Amino acid sequence: MPTGPRTATVPENPVAVTADPSPQLPTTVPSADGPNVTVTDVSRIVALDRFGTYGTTVFALGLGGNLVGRDIATKFPAAEHIPVLTPDGTNANLEALLALRPTVVLADASIPSVATLAVRLRAARIPVVLGDPARTIDNTAAQLRATAAALGVRAAGERLVAQTEAQIARAKAMVPHLKPKPKVAFLYARGTGLMILGGPGSGASELIEFLGAQDAGTAAGLTDAYTSLTAEGLIKAAPDVLLMMTDGLASVGGIDGLLRVPGVAQTPAGRTRSVIDMSDGQLLSFGPRTGTVALALATALYRG
Repeated sequence: MPTGPRTATVPENPVAVTADPSPQLPTTVPSADGPNVTVTDVSRIVALDRFGTYGTTVFALGLGGNLVGRDIATKFPAAEHIPVLTPDGTNANLEALLALRPTVVLADASIPSVATLAVRLRAARIPVVLGDPARTIDNTAAQLRATAAALGVRAAGERLVAQTEAQIARAKAMVPHLKPKPKVAFLYARGTGLMILGGPGSGASELIEFLGAQDAGTAAGLTDAYTSLTAEGLIKAAPDVLLMMTDGLASVGGIDGLLRVPGVAQTPAGRTRSVIDMSDGQLLSFGPRTGTVALALATALYRG
């Protein structure tokens, strides 16, 4: 297995499976909070979740030109001009959202205020479709199909599912059967004042395990998705590789700055400078990028 720092990369913008998705409307679909929702117009879409999944999927389905509001995690050049409604990463501003005059809102419970938001928006006669907040490899196809159905583009959704599943299969084929499995720790950083070690349910843990590695935080006994980093906890986790978001790595001063964080230099990953970074808007977006992200991470982890 290679050592040293490396960057996992995928195309900056999601690639649309069709240039003319031709929505079939009206469409009536289930919503995670119970009621079926009828969507009659997808000309002004707002997509909100913690991971950027829905916004990325809208672009991948060929409807990027219809997206008028997004979460901060929908982060790629083609979306830069679209207003951000979750500047803190979690809560959406209702007044700012209403001002965009959306014809449909896609969201889920990864936004803490989404239940209240949905009630207020539906009172204003704006359709709100709530999806599954879980982000795993296994529910990728279901999530893509649900989003495509809500936008009346089921055929484009099936093309996107086929493409994504083929990429996931290619990534899986790259994974060697190593014993012992390499231990990979997901480290979220925003400067040295905010450093968090990923555990079960972080999203990163699912990717790590899919790639034939062991999530170091989970192996060290963490029970929460995210736990404040301590030197003792990181040393106990003993990761062979650290996985980080690119901006997070930059915020601590790159590899050299990271090695000055207590505990990092004492890990196998620190001793070999084995750090894989990936763009913030890509690593945990799941959805249509699940396959390309898995391919890029498999390449970085096993081929360098």
